[in-house]
Amino acid sequence: MQNVLKFIEENNMISPGDRVGVGVSGGSDSMALLHFLHENAEKLDIEVVAIHIDHGIREESRDEANFVLSMCKAMGVRSYKFRIESTKLAKDRGISIETAAREGRYAIFDSLFKKDVIDKLALAHHLSDQAETILMHIFRGSGMAGARGMEPVRDGRYIRPLLTTSKEEILDYINFNNLDYVEDSSNKDNAYSRNFLRNIVLPEVSKKWPGAIKSICQFGETLKEDDDFISSQVYDDAVIYEEKEAKIPLSYFLYKKPIISRMIIKVLKNIGVKVDFEKKHIDMIMALATSAENGKRVSLPFDVVAVKDYEYLTLYNKKIEVPEFSCEFKCGEFEVPTMGKLIVKRVKDFSPKEGVIFIDFRKVPKNAVWRLRRDGDVFTKFGGGTKKLKSFLIDKKVPQRKRDFIPVLADGNNILAIAGLEISESVKLDGAPTACSVEFHF
Repeated sequence: MQNVLKFIEENNMISPGDRVGVGVSGGSDSMALLHFLHENAEKLDIEVVAIHIDHGIREESRDEANFVLSMCKAMGVRSYKFRIESTKLAKDRGISIETAAREGRYAIFDSLFKKDVIDKLALAHHLSDQAETILMHIFRGSGMAGARGMEPVRDGRYIRPLLTTSKEEILDYINFNNLDYVEDSSNKDNAYSRNFLRNIVLPEVSKKWPGAIKSICQFGETLKEDDDFISSQVYDDAVIYEEKEAKIPLSYFLYKKPIISRMIIKVLKNIGVKVDFEKKHIDMIMALATSAENGKRVSLPFDVVAVKDYEYLTLYNKKIEVPEFSCEFKCGEFEVPTMGKLIVKRVKDFSPKEGVIFIDFRKVPKNAVWRLRRDGDVFTKFGGGTKKLKSFLIDKKVPQRKRDFIPVLADGNNILAIAGLEISESVKLDGAPTACSVEFHF
């Protein structure tokens, strides 16, 4: 990994004084990156911290979390651990487990930036990961913007120091420094698209063309250069932007298709749509602008709606960003990503207080967790009567913008308590037991 420092410098990844978080799964790639940055922290003038996320997919994930924390302690690296319920998230949102895990992961990363815990987040994607990404985007129908692959630096804060480093170089570094790591059993499951490419397609391709991985990445780099040049010719000066909305003059759709497609991508990013659209969706927007009647609308992926409105083509981003949050029921102070702080304390004085609820902790099931509201949640009110949680919050006149962000104590879809607001009949205090108080501060 001799060229990693040069790659970091060439792409201006790190500034002196940065607090650099490293996404650490415990696998060989992330352990090598963590060790490398820690070993070079003084030279780079940075502080390195480890960020481990348990995605809640595999039984051994808790053991892996403990492994990462112990390795960080041995290195003298500060570490943070988080857990998300990817399977449940995927089911609730009707998305793949891969997508749910990614969304939950980046929601946590974004919250760490917002809370000023880190300045940069280093990810351990390497050369083979880049080749896989390029092929996946091509197979899914991406245009040039997707087929160019991952960027060394994204949004000025997500960095990929190993992007031009081969897997073989990483394993050599691991062996030379005698580093321990864990194997993710899910990496062998070829039902996942990336694993199918990694374990079946690319090994066979590399047998026929030994330099295939490097050639694919060079192809992506060539596309990047061409795409950057064409994108530099795109202007959106006449686009009218409002919050999560953009009105594009129909005259813009008279340009050549390569310019129009990049203009649409630029507009989408400016209204908060950061994922890559497929070519067919860009074509749908173009067709709406050039041939449809006024007032016609098209629903697109990622909660985007396009409407032809007289002299404009309007794009709306309807997505409401809700962070992923889950923690076990116990006493302590817990940060709710981007939202506030949840405080749970054992108390003996449980006289009524504004914004404080009291729970008989002996009645809380062992598998109950604090999380945010989900579709299908039900609440048995104090005094009896069960109704949908959403309806209860409406009855309580909780503003719509806050309903999805109040922590609830949940046993499955059965809500036991709503932080700072109400408890259910099932956890009410009987007599004078030792109680838990719960406060939530936005």
